[in-house]
Amino acid sequence: MRRLVTGYVFMVVALIVFFILLHYLEFVDDFLDRGATMRDIFLIYYPNFIPEIIRLTSPLALFLSCVYLTGKLAQEMQLVALQTSGVSLLRLLRPYVAVAVVLTGFMFWFNGWVVPITNRTVLEFDQKHLRDAPRQLDVTNVHRQNSPNSLVTVGYYDHRDHIAHRVSLHLFGSDQRLLERVDAQRMEWLDSLSTWRLHETVIRTFDARDQEVRQAYPTLDTTLLVFPRDLARTERDVESMTIPVATEYVAALRRSGAGSLGRTLVGYYSKYAYPFANLILILIGVPLAAVRRRGGQAIQIGLGLLTAFAYLAAQKLTEPFGYSGELSPLVAAWLPHLAFLGIALLMLVKARK
Repeated sequence: MRRLVTGYVFMVVALIVFFILLHYLEFVDDFLDRGATMRDIFLIYYPNFIPEIIRLTSPLALFLSCVYLTGKLAQEMQLVALQTSGVSLLRLLRPYVAVAVVLTGFMFWFNGWVVPITNRTVLEFDQKHLRDAPRQLDVTNVHRQNSPNSLVTVGYYDHRDHIAHRVSLHLFGSDQRLLERVDAQRMEWLDSLSTWRLHETVIRTFDARDQEVRQAYPTLDTTLLVFPRDLARTERDVESMTIPVATEYVAALRRSGAGSLGRTLVGYYSKYAYPFANLILILIGVPLAAVRRRGGQAIQIGLGLLTAFAYLAAQKLTEPFGYSGELSPLVAAWLPHLAFLGIALLMLVKARK
């Protein structure tokens, strides 16, 4: 267990350095063109990026550590000696699984509550300094359901200033007849009061005979179930939300009738699914590396890398089907993990015990 954890820590550090180096070389032109200073890049951006890198690389780091340690034991004939003396492969698997279970639980907490906090800084920096920043969704002609009998329509929403332009609120009766309509030239979010303030507002109410009563107000404060985050959506919005906040956010989007939820839902379900990759890859790594092969450690590491990248490729190939709705986002998030879990169990059944 000590050697496995030591190898894991070494691999994580190496992958962090490798990832940051590649990322910087790819985006250095964007950083310089858009005015990012070296201090902002290396003292703010990348330190806040490290938790996300750890989240992404943790399964790979644990898998490579497992393959290296187990392959070394196999090449030195230590596993053969243990198995000959009556120690089964399943017994040898216990310390690996113990580490993987603890790490899976830790990464679930880390991914669900720590990474989103640092990702807020990362996403703000990306939005400001990268050409390939997260794309804004629902910028114009936004329609949201405020309650079962009321709708909110926004002509244009400025997510930087939290100001909506050309706003209409419609209130319907149980018979779907329009009872009230509120039109405002502008609606701004008051963070201190958690309310919206309407400017240049006209309220029109309709009685049973469709007679109209009109009232005008320079400003008017109102409380809605539609919040700035429901209007200022991006492709990577859930990455900056803890699991409880993301749960409320997804429920609010579904309630308000927002469209294009595929990417958001896949990202949300991945918060639950991705940590299990740490455990699944351990279940694959031990039987894979426990066989002594010609070529020694190089072949073991090569097979390990091939398996790890196949796992990653399966996730990346499946996710777009969840984005487009061809697959349920829940299925798209869990399918690669369940498929490789099946492969892991099959390998354990067929492995020499």
